[in-house]
Amino acid sequence: MHPRDIPVKTGRIHPGAFGHNRGVVKSNYAIMPPEGVMDSYLPNWEKTVIRFQAAPQLGARFAQALIEIEPGGGTRAPIADALERFFYVMGGAVDLAIEGLPPARLEREGFAYVPAGTRFSMASAEGQPAAVNGLKRPYEPADGFGAPEPIVSRRADVPVVNVNGTEGRGWQHLLPYGDLRFDMEMNILSFEPGTYFPDVETHINEHGLVMLEGQGMYLLGEDWHEVWQGDFIWMGPYCPQLFYPTGWEPSAYLLYKDVNRDVRF
Repeated sequence: MHPRDIPVKTGRIHPGAFGHNRGVVKSNYAIMPPEGVMDSYLPNWEKTVIRFQAAPQLGARFAQALIEIEPGGGTRAPIADALERFFYVMGGAVDLAIEGLPPARLEREGFAYVPAGTRFSMASAEGQPAAVNGLKRPYEPADGFGAPEPIVSRRADVPVVNVNGTEGRGWQHLLPYGDLRFDMEMNILSFEPGTYFPDVETHINEHGLVMLEGQGMYLLGEDWHEVWQGDFIWMGPYCPQLFYPTGWEPSAYLLYKDVNRDVRF
């Protein structure tokens, strides 16, 4: 049993837990283990805990959070604003209504893209709790391209592709790859044991990463960090990065990346 799965008695801390922390916050990256991300409550959600993992206060140009919805909980009323959103169901199921689409039930590994200005509502399904990872950011339009349409799908329906013949590493593009209407990508990268990136990446793109499966070692900046299922990583622009899976099982993570737009001055 993992230490995070051991119940904590009210008012007591496990022996040896005092001061233990895998969380790291640096100028251009951060690691957020789930046990250290505190709860927030928002007026437009009821019976729902929001655990913010990234936000502008951190230095990110997007916000990402784990949304924990109790039975009977969800949005109090439909939400619509200037932000585009992406939702990925981590556990349980939710009933999602997006303007222009028929209502849909998203079970574990289901996902949805909600364009900016599009009304949506979400509620836990069948009287059971649900956990959803949600990302939101201002949409940046591009001259000559219209706005994207909403998307509702699930991981199992997205093909796994290999880039440049990379054996043992797979990509699933949850949003249409190469579609310049989108200013963001949401991908799932999977790794068989013993595989790794061929080099350390250092690029302009910003990332929000959620470990979905397995474990591994992540090089961020100049330091290696062990990461597990449930961990969140923010990587700012030009943060050197490399992932190496460890353990006997495959590893996979959900990865946000800003793309398809020119530099900002």
